[in-house]
Amino acid sequence: MRTVLTRRFSLWVFFASLLVWPALGCDRPEDKPLKVSLSNTEHAGIVKENKKSGTLHIAVSAVISPEETFVLYKDLLDYISEKLGVKIELVQRQTYEEINNLVRDNKLDLAFVCSGAYVDGHDKFGMELLVAPVAYGEAVYYSYIIVPESSPARDLGDLRGKRFAFTDPMSNTGKLAPTFMLAQQDEDIDSYFSEYIFTYSHDRSIEMVAYSLVDGASVDSLIWEYINTTDPSLTSRTRIINKSPPFGIPPVVVPSSLDREMKENLRKLFLSIHTDEEGRKILEKLHIDRYIVQDNHQYDSIRKMRTVVPDQ
Repeated sequence: MRTVLTRRFSLWVFFASLLVWPALGCDRPEDKPLKVSLSNTEHAGIVKENKKSGTLHIAVSAVISPEETFVLYKDLLDYISEKLGVKIELVQRQTYEEINNLVRDNKLDLAFVCSGAYVDGHDKFGMELLVAPVAYGEAVYYSYIIVPESSPARDLGDLRGKRFAFTDPMSNTGKLAPTFMLAQQDEDIDSYFSEYIFTYSHDRSIEMVAYSLVDGASVDSLIWEYINTTDPSLTSRTRIINKSPPFGIPPVVVPSSLDREMKENLRKLFLSIHTDEEGRKILEKLHIDRYIVQDNHQYDSIRKMRTVVPDQ
């Protein structure tokens, strides 16, 4: 029955989104995987799958939708290209797992990933933490449970039997954290919510709540705060009813097989971006203060939650 209900709800959301997303200037949920070249060009073009000499393949996990990723990260990736004298190709996929698999298979040189995906990749195949951002003065972030502004809900307990949006099965803030909250009350998502879906980006989850397509969602605090700054008309249609404890912030990672010299060059570059005017402007656009060296143990709280919710 759960599968039937979830599929039925997904179809309903899909058809509803045909009306909503065009008005928002955002693609619909069936966005296809995209791989584009960003270096010194104003036009995105499809590139080949194989790795090329003198090219860094960089992925940004689908924390936000593909078109927003392109807009936000283009300047940063062009900056890396210029400073290191290499071509950059941006790789996009729909799910966190797909990006992790590319790192595992050495098809990427660097990736911006979710904290949950980092923990999974580090513990399963040695994904390495390169650096982590400091945003809004902290090297941590939170899971927000949000509802439509007009909702009577005041906490997660008020969402029993309601429609809920998760972000990605591997997401910490968008899946693990709220699942853990329920597990602490001997509840599970299959019996707790009447229907639930995966939106595969936090901005879409926020949109789903803002337009009352779902009764609640769990989202990355960094994305909610970013949108609250850049498009408060959207976040004003939502309300935060729960804020989790802090988690280690989503890091920048590399495969363990990456050339040591390149790894160190990338680390030094990230750690110094905030020290020059061009770099500071790029970070300001991303709402990042600077990058720092982050310890793997900063993500242990996520590992502890995964022991309680082992199928995450």
